[in-house]
Parts: sequence; structure tokens; C-alpha cells
Amino acid sequence: MEGGRQKCELLKALEALKKASKEIEANPVGAAEKGDDGCDSPSMKALLQLQSGSCDLLSGDPQLANLSNLLNRLRCLASSICSSSCRDDGACGRTGGGKGGILGSIRWLRSSHSHEISRVARSIGAEIQSWIDRESADRLVSALRSISPIVAPGGDVEEEEEEGEALVQALQARVSQGFDRGLQDVLLRSGAFAAVESALADAAAPKRVRECAATAVLALVRFNKAVFVGPVLMGPTVGALVSMSSASASAAALRALNGLIRAIRSPLVDELHARGHIPRLVSLLGGSVAVEVRILALDWALEIGYFGRKEAIDAMIAEGLIKRLTALQRSDLGGALIEMDGGGRGAVPVGQLRRGRGVGEEERQFLQARPFASCVSRWAVQVEVGEGLRQREKREIKREVVARVREATASEAEVATALAEVLWGSTLW
Repeated sequence: MEGGRQKCELLKALEALKKASKEIEANPVGAAEKGDDGCDSPSMKALLQLQSGSCDLLSGDPQLANLSNLLNRLRCLASSICSSSCRDDGACGRTGGGKGGILGSIRWLRSSHSHEISRVARSIGAEIQSWIDRESADRLVSALRSISPIVAPGGDVEEEEEEGEALVQALQARVSQGFDRGLQDVLLRSGAFAAVESALADAAAPKRVRECAATAVLALVRFNKAVFVGPVLMGPTVGALVSMSSASASAAALRALNGLIRAIRSPLVDELHARGHIPRLVSLLGGSVAVEVRILALDWALEIGYFGRKEAIDAMIAEGLIKRLTALQRSDLGGALIEMDGGGRGAVPVGQLRRGRGVGEEERQFLQARPFASCVSRWAVQVEVGEGLRQREKREIKREVVARVREATASEAEVATALAEVLWGSTLW
């Protein structure tokens, strides 16, 4: 625990130094010149103290060698700026502020040095960020391992959970800033993905930590699909997300699963079908499940409809998908988009709802108030315009959907409305 506090203090200090480097980058001359009290600016003073006070640390760690060189370069440039400032003052007194000669050369030199200081400060900031990334990754891996009661029995469990949750959220925020090759190297060397995946798959781990880990896995896949998609498909991530979604009714896990389907597409749908997970996820559309989870389960069904191959689509239908969607459409949160204003005017062509395109503010508000409106036809449209089926397969699925709708509806009026949307919704796309 003491080591964790020391790392936390180190990270705070490094964040302050990174902020100082940004201030110097933005105002290199002001940072390098001495103030009225004869002292460097606080930002410059902080970085130069790091260079002088941590010489052994910087020189003894190969990963910090470049930072040490940059700090030495910054000290030299700052001294040059101060020297040229003194010469400038003297030259002004002798020449009356002329533009040429010595004064012009001094000003040109200061301008050149200020640009170089800005560049060096930017490089120092990047090196400090890499240092922060390394320390954060090591701390994350250590914290996630210590959460398990097998690894660290007893202790302040609540504090460990909060620390693990905060560190996973910090990782998610960091990778969400965009791709960074240096950060990728840090993540791979530290084993951060394996630690996050292990926390996600550990049924004994706290639910909050597991849900944060689910969101972090999605962020890592978005960060670099080429690196992290393979481990997701081959490892325990998919099974853990399905288990959390179905057994624990975790909205966060199902939301992460939906995001992974959008990112990985058909290969992940194939994996869900091959592992037999589709029936468990279809069951989340049942009436006994919380509304938030049912809404996310509908999103999942729509994504599968768009990206899924015939085997996955058939499995969904065989599990009673159409019957469940019809029941949702019949509920208080359902309805029919073609009857949105009660009189047929302003009706929404269901085919326009593919991934939200062509939907105005009125229609969007309607769907927010009635998330299950026209869900049968919305799913049929996803299949119709999706990329997982051949045209012949799409026609077969449509005929199957029509037959299932006839079986599931409770009245002739409901049949007419549902079939109208299913049969002609996608033709309006």
C-alpha cells in the first residue's frame, strides 16, 4: 500500500511537470527570461530542478536518457536567452534602439532560441507523458492483481476496489485520446490488456471493477484494432461480457458488447454464434428484464441483424426473437412509427432508421420516449440493408419474418401494421 501511495505522489509530480512543459512551449521567451526578482519562471524552475535534482535517477534509467538530454538542452537554451536579453539591454542603451547591427543579430538569435525552446519543451512533455504512461500501467497491473482475495487476502478491500476502478477508468480515458505508438508499446510491455481482461473474467472480482474493465476493453479495441481484436476473439472477454449481461443484467457489459460488435463486426458475431451465446442474449428481450437492459438488448439484436451471417440470424429467429420483439412493440414503450402522430401524417419511413440516418428531431424524440416502437420492422430493415447475408438469404429471412409476425400478433390490425412496416419499410431506404 505504501508503494502505491509513493507511485501516486510520483504521478502527481509528473503531471505538474508536464503542465510546466506546456506552459514553456506556449511562451518560451517569457519562461526563459528572469523576472524582476532575478528568478526563473515557476515552469522553467520546475523543469530545471528536475534536471539538477534527479541527475542520478535520469542517468541511471535508460528509458529516461532522452529526457535527461532534453533537460540539459533546455538549460543551455534558457541561459542563451538570458544572455541575449542582457546584451539587448546594453545595446539599446548604446545605439538608441536601432534595427541593424548587433541589436538585430541579438534579436534574431533570441527568436531562433525561443522557437528551439518551444520545440524542446514539447519533446520534454512527450517524454514525461511516456514516463506517466509507464508508471500508470505498472500501477494498474499491480492494483488489479491485488484485488483478488487469493492474491491479497484481507486488507482494506473497499480502498483496493476504488483504486482499481479509478485506474481502469484512467486507462480508458488515456487510450480514448487517440492512437499513440509509444503508449501502445507501454501497454504491450506491461501486460495491461491481460490484467484488464483477467479482472473482467474474474467472477469473484467486484462488479464495479468488472464493468469498468468491460468499458476499458472496448476502448483498447478502438485504440488499435490490429493489436487487440485477436485477444478479444480468442480470450475470455466475449464469454465474460455475455455472462455479466445475462446473469447479472449488467447494462455496462451489454453496452461494451454492442460497441465491440460495431468495431469487430461479423467475426465477433460468428464467435457469439459458435460459442452458443445467442440464446442467452435473446432472452434479455423478455419482459422481466430491466428496461435499460432490454433497450440495450434491442440494440444488440439490431447490430446482429446488420452484421450477422445466416447461421446467426437463424439462431435468433429460432429462439423466438420475432415473438419477443412483437411483445416489446405492443408494450407501453412500443408503438408504430407509421402512426407516429396518430393520423398517419408525419409518419417515419422505417427504412430511414438504419443507424439513425435521416431521422429528424421529432422522430428522435419519439424513439427516446418509445424505444421499442416498430422494433420488428427496424430489425428486418437491418437484415435487409446489412452486410452479412446474400440477397437470396435476405429474401428467405424476410419470408420467415412475415410468417413469424403472423403467428405472434394478437389482432388483425396489429398484423396489418406490422406487416406493412416489414414488407415496405426497407424499400423506402
